[in-house]
Amino acid sequence: MSVSISYISAERFWEHGKPAPAGVHISTNVNIVGVESKDEKLSIPFVVTIGYTPSIAQISLKGQAILSGKPEELEKIQESYKKQHAPPPQLLQSITNVSLIEATVLSRSLNIPPPIPLPGMPKPPKPGDERPSYVG
Repeated sequence: MSVSISYISAERFWEHGKPAPAGVHISTNVNIVGVESKDEKLSIPFVVTIGYTPSIAQISLKGQAILSGKPEELEKIQESYKKQHAPPPQLLQSITNVSLIEATVLSRSLNIPPPIPLPGMPKPPKPGDERPSYVG
């Protein structure tokens, strides 16, 4: 499987120099636009939209995934799409991974929060909180 991006649009709505509001919610929407059979492969165009709430920015990406495999597996995926069933998880994961990497680079250029959760430090225990005992 290969995933390529053919269109990128990113816009910052929040003023530069103004700190981003607390509690920004980021939603990612992946849409499969179609499934076409070409040269014993499937061409799967997609659109990914990343929205921020409150509305500080929006990122849109368009591209296509090329899927190769056994003819019966490809036909099964194409029939599944025609019946409006969910696409294979590996396909969605690949599209999401490539799109989020690209969107993360764009978010840095626009100085907005990245669309992926950053690892956080665990909160230190409060004094007086009991710690679970693992000794039996």
